[in-house]
Amino acid sequence: MSFSKDFLWGGATAANQCEGAYLDDGKGLNTADVMTAGDAKTERQITDGVIEGKNYPSHVAIDHYHYFKEDIALFAEMGFKTYRMSISWGRIFPNGDDAEPNEAGLKHYDEVFDECLKYGIEPLVTLSHYETPLNLLKYGTWTNRKVVDFFVKYCETVFNRYNGKVKYWLTFNEINSMSMSPWMAGGVSLDADEQTRMTAAYHQFIASAKAVKMAHELNPEMKVGMMYGGLFSYANTCDPKDVMANDKFMKEMLFYPDVQCRGYYPAYKLKEFERKGITLPKLDGDDEILLEGKVDFLSYSYYFSMVCGQETKGFSVDCGSMNTGYSNPYLPTTDWGWTIDPMGLRYSLNLFYDRYQLPLMIVENGLGAYDKVEDDGSIHDPYRIDYLREHIAEMKKAVEIDGVELLGYTPWGCIDIVSAGTGEMKKRYGFIYVDVDDEGNGTFNRSRKDSFYWYKKVIETNGENLD
Repeated sequence: MSFSKDFLWGGATAANQCEGAYLDDGKGLNTADVMTAGDAKTERQITDGVIEGKNYPSHVAIDHYHYFKEDIALFAEMGFKTYRMSISWGRIFPNGDDAEPNEAGLKHYDEVFDECLKYGIEPLVTLSHYETPLNLLKYGTWTNRKVVDFFVKYCETVFNRYNGKVKYWLTFNEINSMSMSPWMAGGVSLDADEQTRMTAAYHQFIASAKAVKMAHELNPEMKVGMMYGGLFSYANTCDPKDVMANDKFMKEMLFYPDVQCRGYYPAYKLKEFERKGITLPKLDGDDEILLEGKVDFLSYSYYFSMVCGQETKGFSVDCGSMNTGYSNPYLPTTDWGWTIDPMGLRYSLNLFYDRYQLPLMIVENGLGAYDKVEDDGSIHDPYRIDYLREHIAEMKKAVEIDGVELLGYTPWGCIDIVSAGTGEMKKRYGFIYVDVDDEGNGTFNRSRKDSFYWYKKVIETNGENLD
C-alpha cells in the first residue's frame, strides 16, 4: 500500500471561517472580523471597526462554535484520523496583550479537543490562521517586536493547557501571505511597503522559532510545523529568460520555508535585501533563535499552479484569484479561474522533499464550486470527487514512486465554510453541505454530499480505492 497505516486522513477548517459567535464568551475582535463579504468580482473591504449594516461573514459563518459536536461526529463518520483546525487567538487573549487568558475561550477548545479524541481524531492545530487581535494594531501588529512576546505568551498558554491533547501544531497559516495579503497574514496594511512587510515577516519567523523551541522543551512528543501558501509556477517557455524569471518568482515565495526549515535566511534573499536597502530588525541572539527553532515538518496548501515569465512584472491577488499575467493553455480552470493541475501536486511534493528532506503534510486541497441541493435533499458533486481523486492519485505516486515522506492529507473546507478570498458561502468546498447563504441566512442544517461517502471509502481503504 502507498500510505502508512498511521497516515493522517482528515479535513481542514479555520476558526474565522467556520466558528461564528464572534463576540461570544469574551472573545475580542480580530482582523477577520472587520473584513466585509465580497464575491468573484468585488474585493472584500477592511473597515475601521464593525460598521452597522455591513456584512461581515466571520460574525456568523456556519456557527461551528455551537455545532462542533455535530460536525465532529460527521467527521468521525467519514473516518477522519485528524482534524486540522485553528484556535482563535482572540478567544484566548481578547486584546492580544491581556495579562491573563480568557478561561471561557480555553474551556471551549478543551471541549473541542475532547470531542475529537473521543472519536480517535488527532487535532492538528494552527495557532494563527488569518486573524490577529484587532487591539494589536495600536502597536503596529507584527512590525513591532512586542507582538512577538504577546504571541509567545499565547503559545505558552495553549501549549500548557492542551499538553497531552494536541500533538501536532502549525504556527502561522500560509506565512508567505505576508508578501501578498499582509492584512490577513498579520494585520499589516495592504499598502505597506516591502520594508514593512519584511519586518513583519521577520518577527513572525522569530515568534515561530520561539514557539517551536518552547513546545519541544515542554513535551518532546509535540511536533510543530510551518505552513506555506501553495504558490508554484512553471516557466512560460524554455527561453532561459523565462526560466530565470520563474526562478526569481519562486524564490520570492520559497524564502519563507527556507528560513523556517533551515533556520537561517538564504544568501539570495540577503543579497536582494542588500540591493533594495531593506534591513532586518535583528537583535543579539536572533540567529540562534532561528536555528534552534527549525520546524519538525512542512505543511502547505495546494489548489492550483501558475505560469511566470520574463514579462511578469509582479503578482496580484484580486477577488481571491492569483494573477501573474500569464495563463496555462494546457489546464482547465474552476468557476473562480483557478487552474486544475493534479500533476502539479506531485511536482510540489518532490520540490519540497528534495529541498528540505523533512516530512510533509498537505493541509489544504480542494475545489471551490457551486453546489445544488436536489428536491430530495441530495447533493451530487462529481466535479469535487474527480478533482480530489486525481490529486490523491498524484499524491500516491509521490509516495510510492518518488519516496516522499508524507504524513497526512486534510482537504480544505471539509465542511462548507466562508471563503477567505471572497467572503462567500456559495463558493463551497465541503463534503458536508451547510444550509446558510452569503448573508448568513439559513437553517444551518448539515447534509452529506456524494463526496462525503466517496471520501469515507477512500479513508477506509487507506487511499487504495479511489473509484
